[in-house]
Amino acid sequence: MNKTLLIIKREFLSRVKKRSFLLSTILVPLLFPAIIALMIYVAKEDTRNDLRVIQVLDKTGLFNLGESSSYRFVYLDNELEIAKVAFKESEDYALLYIPEFELHRPDGFILYSKVNPGITTMNKVEKELEDIIREVKLKEYNVDKSLLDSLTTEISLKSINISEGDEKESDASISFGVGYFTGFLIYIFMFAYGGQVMQGVIEEKNSKIVEVIVSTVKPFQLMMGKILGVASVGLLQFLIWILLVTTLSTAVLFLFGVQMPQAEAMEMAQNLETAEGVSEGMQFEEFRRLIETIPFTKIILCFIFYFLGGYLLYGALFAAVGSAVDTPSDAQQFMFPIMIPLIAGIVGMGMILDNPQGNLAFWLSIIPFTSPIGMMGRIGFDVPWWQLLLSMALLIAGFIFTTWLAGRIYRVGILMHGAKVNYKVLAKWMFMKT
Repeated sequence: MNKTLLIIKREFLSRVKKRSFLLSTILVPLLFPAIIALMIYVAKEDTRNDLRVIQVLDKTGLFNLGESSSYRFVYLDNELEIAKVAFKESEDYALLYIPEFELHRPDGFILYSKVNPGITTMNKVEKELEDIIREVKLKEYNVDKSLLDSLTTEISLKSINISEGDEKESDASISFGVGYFTGFLIYIFMFAYGGQVMQGVIEEKNSKIVEVIVSTVKPFQLMMGKILGVASVGLLQFLIWILLVTTLSTAVLFLFGVQMPQAEAMEMAQNLETAEGVSEGMQFEEFRRLIETIPFTKIILCFIFYFLGGYLLYGALFAAVGSAVDTPSDAQQFMFPIMIPLIAGIVGMGMILDNPQGNLAFWLSIIPFTSPIGMMGRIGFDVPWWQLLLSMALLIAGFIFTTWLAGRIYRVGILMHGAKVNYKVLAKWMFMKT
């Protein structure tokens, strides 16, 4: 055990002291707030300086388009060809042509522009035209607009879970978002830090230092220490990133006077409650109650467990591949079988979130190679405790097994240089006695 701790300490300190670790730990958190600040600044400058003037040639005389801070409409009274010539010579953004049309089949609307207009502009103009035509139709058919508006009905379907005796309110969209985000995050980090383990093993193999270590430490201890050492570095870096990105992003948003999305949602809910006083949509109290139903403690603890468990399992496999090859390019042939379960987990995430209690969701959350992603997709949907405990137990067993298996390959492969390695050779190394 002492030897394993020494290896963990060596792996941790050797990576933390590297200039690349310090630069990535500091620069990555600075990158996100910088991008946010740049996007907000450019968006505000566009809003401030880019007032788009749209010329309108209305042959019907029915349209009075509403203006905004981004668009201003100038109405013309001449022929289309003359208007197009004048538009080309002007600095205006677009020319909107509204021809005479049949009310029951509006057609022939054209937006002339010197550059391809964005989807926001097209949608805004189309919405304005549709609203005005709708108003004209209501008058034409003598339909009372207030009566028509009163026929529009919206309902809010509440979800209550009663499986455990107590009634518990839930929200599928929140559970969907939590599951997809945490599952995808684990998917990304397993690739990133698993690759670090493989790269570290390849570097040690080429540096001859490992030959001295192998002679004094059991392969399982060496493999366990290396994986846990890199895991501790990854976890430290991940926590620093979360702290710095959250702090700096909040500071940037505050500097530009932009609210965090959570604050905007809370303010919107409060305004809705104050303005209407009746439950319509999501009121502040309902929003707060839904937030309180989210098992944050359970989600965070499970995320940490599956984050570490998945990394340790795949880290062992990446280490085994690294010990078998001499260069990262040689490792490509062995990477695809490792990637298949991860890809299956992330591809199956949509099916898991659509039917979290189905057979596919169950097996993807139980099998150790897919459970880090699969179980995080289900965790917001009240997974039975026995399934959660079974999944955790199998993940721990899977990590121990893959570490032992990787150690068997590592003890032979780390000393092999220039050998042509394939799956048959790896199987031979696993059962070779030393």
